[in-house]
Amino acid sequence: MRLSLPITLINLPKPLFLISPFRYRNPNRSLTVAFRTSSSLLRVSGVPSRLCCYWFSTKAMTTNVGEEDKQSIPPIELKENIELTEKERKIFDRLLSTLRYCNLDTQLRVAGGWVRDKLLGKESDDIDIAIDNMSGSEFLDKFKEYLSSRDEEVQGDTIIERNPDQSKHLETAKMRIYDQWIDFVNLRSEEYTENSRIPTMKFGTAKEDAFRRDLTINSLFYNINSGSVEDLTERGIDDLKSGKIVTPLPAKATFLDDPLRVLRAIRFGARFGFTLDEELKEAASSEEVRVALGEKISRERIGNEIDLMISGNGPVSAVTYLSELKLFPVVFSLPSSAEPSPSENCGSLSQAYLEAMWSLLQTPRLGNFSGEQRRLGMYAAMFLPFRKTVYKDKKGKSIPVVNHIFKFSMKRKTSDAETVMNIHQTTERFRSLIPSLEAKNDVELDELDWAAYIIDHWKAITLNDPLIPATSKIRVLTGFLLRDIKDFWRVSLLTSLLLSATVDGMNEDQDIGQLDFQLEKMRETYLTVEATIHDLGLDSIWDAKPLVNGREIMQIAELKGGSLIREWQQKLLTWQLAYPNGTAEECKEWMRDIKAKRQRTE
Repeated sequence: MRLSLPITLINLPKPLFLISPFRYRNPNRSLTVAFRTSSSLLRVSGVPSRLCCYWFSTKAMTTNVGEEDKQSIPPIELKENIELTEKERKIFDRLLSTLRYCNLDTQLRVAGGWVRDKLLGKESDDIDIAIDNMSGSEFLDKFKEYLSSRDEEVQGDTIIERNPDQSKHLETAKMRIYDQWIDFVNLRSEEYTENSRIPTMKFGTAKEDAFRRDLTINSLFYNINSGSVEDLTERGIDDLKSGKIVTPLPAKATFLDDPLRVLRAIRFGARFGFTLDEELKEAASSEEVRVALGEKISRERIGNEIDLMISGNGPVSAVTYLSELKLFPVVFSLPSSAEPSPSENCGSLSQAYLEAMWSLLQTPRLGNFSGEQRRLGMYAAMFLPFRKTVYKDKKGKSIPVVNHIFKFSMKRKTSDAETVMNIHQTTERFRSLIPSLEAKNDVELDELDWAAYIIDHWKAITLNDPLIPATSKIRVLTGFLLRDIKDFWRVSLLTSLLLSATVDGMNEDQDIGQLDFQLEKMRETYLTVEATIHDLGLDSIWDAKPLVNGREIMQIAELKGGSLIREWQQKLLTWQLAYPNGTAEECKEWMRDIKAKRQRTE
């Protein structure tokens, strides 16, 4: 839906941006929509978030949210005390019993995310125990000694050795207690050398351990001995209440020590809907930190963080930060030989497509998408601006740049790249079928280049058949398409709808083009097409077995092998799709008739 505002805008030299409701923690409240002109900021208050359309120039842009909006996030209510579950209480009692049995003067603290989540009223099973005067493996030995005194067996234990190359800087002991794995490490402090991402580790105090952590909200401890929360940076609780992402030490030094912390800050900010501290943002966007992120951090670790962002509940905010902080080209690095060369605003375009896809996927009436479909659907949307971009490999072969992003920039699974590229490849085909699927007839299908050979087969099969259904041709073409994309066809359909977001007939690929995400119209189109596909009986057509197998084709057509078998398989699949109620014997009889006619002609 396009939004019409009862105001007149004159001489606005900079692009307009209608702020999305997803930039806010509460999507139901009214928004203040800001239009920045060359000399002033014009605000239109009280626009309901549900009326937000996604209209903006694809020229380089930034989203300007006034300081009053940043300050309007209400304080977050925290639990006054950490409430333990029955299992947690039993686990902690066991640990304290070990201290008493072994007469240990040891402080046990739960560190990091578990404390944060419990204060926010969220459950967590990620229990990491920090020990003040011994290593994790030493404490594990004491725990085993206590269990042995009670004639109890260890459920499971392991030691994860230090591995700096995989960013595992400290030995970690793990033990299974009451069917839950618990990590044990010692409190530590760390120092980084200028050109190394591997710190020098040593035993530290609880305060030193708190200040070495990435964010203040992750630096809180729960002291098991005293049953109290410890905020040793003296701002972790306040930052959690106010929804701020802040580093315990100066942000730039923190990021230069370990540049991956930049991505973690963005991920946690997006996950909780928190605001990134201004000093943190300035440091994150600095040239030094961006270079350090690209040079000091492995691509696999970067890919892991991006995957967590895309799979989380705030992917739009995360990618928005990546774009605004100039980290997009660092994270999604492209080969220098990429053609056509990506435009300067590719990060903004990716952000726009991602936001529109997220909005569509969040619509309950569109049905349930699996976690994997959502994740790869978001990637497919984000990388739409690159779907036609290729580069030359060492052998001079043209390779889709999306493959490079997954394989080299993020070190993800090959299957991820293949699925996203397949979504992109089927998107244009799906787009060409949508008018016919909406109208439930074979409108303008004969002009489709990608479907020429299928249409020729269909015409030959249905020639002079008065009983052929009006939807036969669209069923055949859609069936072939769905067999290529399989259970990702709904994601491919949504992606194809995103490509329809053009204004005034302008080509979406032009840098000067404009995207008009008429989301409600897209939702209605999606539901109509989905219903048609269901009515055509194509929901799981990729699982349908051929009526005639390869051996039978060779027997009936008197073939010994070769490309002719593949040609017959295509014809038989066309017949099967054209006649959904046809039997295997009818299909074979059709083959025999075709063969007989060909022999008479010859």
